[in-house]
Amino acid sequence: MSQLIAIKDLSIYAGNTAIIENLSLILSQGETLTVLGETGAGKSLLAQAIMGDLPSSLEARGTVSVNGIDMLSDNLPAINKKLQRERMWGTSMVMLPQEPWRSLSPMMQVCHQLAEVFQFNQKQDKHAASRRAKQELEQWSLGKHWQKVPSQLSGGMAQRVAFACASATQAPLFIADEPTKGLDASRKIDIIAQLKRKANEGTLLTITHDIAVAKALGGRCIVLKNGKLIEENDTHRLISQPKTSYSKLLVSSSPEHWPSKSPASSRFKPFLTVENLSIQRGAEEIFSNVNFTLGKGEIVGLSGESGSGKTSLGDALLGLLPYKGEIRFHYPLPRHQKLKLYQDPPSAFAEHVTLQRLIDDLLKLHKIPEHDAVELASSIGLDSTIFGRTALDVSGGELQRVALLRALMLKPKLLIADEPTSRLDPITSKKITLLLVDKCREFNCSLLLISHDRGQLEKACDRVVSLR
Repeated sequence: MSQLIAIKDLSIYAGNTAIIENLSLILSQGETLTVLGETGAGKSLLAQAIMGDLPSSLEARGTVSVNGIDMLSDNLPAINKKLQRERMWGTSMVMLPQEPWRSLSPMMQVCHQLAEVFQFNQKQDKHAASRRAKQELEQWSLGKHWQKVPSQLSGGMAQRVAFACASATQAPLFIADEPTKGLDASRKIDIIAQLKRKANEGTLLTITHDIAVAKALGGRCIVLKNGKLIEENDTHRLISQPKTSYSKLLVSSSPEHWPSKSPASSRFKPFLTVENLSIQRGAEEIFSNVNFTLGKGEIVGLSGESGSGKTSLGDALLGLLPYKGEIRFHYPLPRHQKLKLYQDPPSAFAEHVTLQRLIDDLLKLHKIPEHDAVELASSIGLDSTIFGRTALDVSGGELQRVALLRALMLKPKLLIADEPTSRLDPITSKKITLLLVDKCREFNCSLLLISHDRGQLEKACDRVVSLR
């Protein structure tokens, strides 16, 4: 097999901090490679370097070659070289990004977005492209949503639309960055099947936190830690017999190995009561006749399939969506103590302001001692160096932890955590989930923890309810 990707001595710096350090890697045509590693290890930046799309604020050294083309912008002396690289996007190579919201137009119906791939990439006429797009959306169980814009979709639905758009290019090199995050078990199986098809048709490079996904895809696997490649092997051999202590910890940190929670008691006084709750968007009913009570300081898990209305339920409790029925709080709360951790952290952050400025504004507005924020950031595992960057220049997992920091600084009394660890590796996910629960216990905060991982919810929550 001929070399498709050749990476030699790649280092990526944010200021004086090395995010990736002296990484060398060869990927041959037709090969399947999975990248595992901790949050912030540089996995997504590795994919962006291969695509030739690194943020301008970062400095890259070394070489990244795809089909003999140098993909690092710093090494492109002429504009025609840059255009040559960008012509490869959607033809020779395509990337499914970690954040579908960043790859989909917020103003365009999803059917039209998919149709444009068939029209401009596959050179189909406009009507044929539209028909093909609707057929593809039907196959992804999105047929009745074809007229919606991305903001009207759940995170899992948006992920499927982004996958359909990337897949439609038929590019021989397919790069998938966290392709199964935010998906329920059945949808995850569908995505894995699609990834296997891509592997059979060409070359597949997958970045994932999910050990089960890596195992299902097979092929070759590498593990990154602190920007360095620490282990490489056949995927099944690496998962069954990891050699490094970090790889062993990564493989063993799935929720089934978490400690069992303390038994729930009946001590919780009613905090809010929901009666006959229904939510409708246009002519479509999201759910109806939902009834439950959330106790003061209670930790409740909410599970359900993608698109079942979990996020909409949380938004209704916070007064962010219109609804029918009754939501009754038994205690008065100021607005800043009813908070949400978003499933897609970028939607909660200004893109062109440093994270430090956003934190400082919060400290000033709510008169929070700076040392409290520093201690909390340390307990969450946030490196102080990332605060000089913007939301666009950090990984999804790092941004998710900054969102958690920002919420916990306000000591909320109601917190809706929508897939708060979906972008985190198993080790960090376990740490952050248990920290979130502990902090909510400390603040006597009622927590609604939304997740597709029922095993995680059963280990962490007082009880679990399902939305169908």
